[in-house]
Amino acid sequence: MSELDVMCHEIENYLKKYAMDDEARYVIAPLIAKKSLEMNHLYQDLGFKSRTQMGAYMSEHFPGLARLKPKEKLWKKFLYDAIGKVAPACATCNDQEHCFTCILAEASA
Repeated sequence: MSELDVMCHEIENYLKKYAMDDEARYVIAPLIAKKSLEMNHLYQDLGFKSRTQMGAYMSEHFPGLARLKPKEKLWKKFLYDAIGKVAPACATCNDQEHCFTCILAEASA
C-alpha cells in the first residue's frame, strides 16, 4: 500500500468517526478522503464555490467534527493535522500564508 493510500485510508477512518449517518460514513467520507489527496484546496476539489459552502456541507454530514475545527483553519489542513500528516498538496501550495499555522510555512519562518 502506497503512502498516499495510507493517508487516504486514515482520513476516511477519521471522518467516519464523526459521520452523521450511513451516507456520510460510506459515501461522503471516502469521497472527501480521496479528494483530499488532490492538489487544490479541498473545497475546490469537491466542487464547492467557497469555503463557506464546504463548511456548511461538513456541518451537515459531520457535525461533531465541524464543531471541533477551529474557524480559522482550512478543512484539508485540519484533517491532515488530525492524523498527524502533511497533505500531499502542501509541498507545492502557493497559498501557505493563508493556511493558518501551516507546518511548511512554520518550518521556513
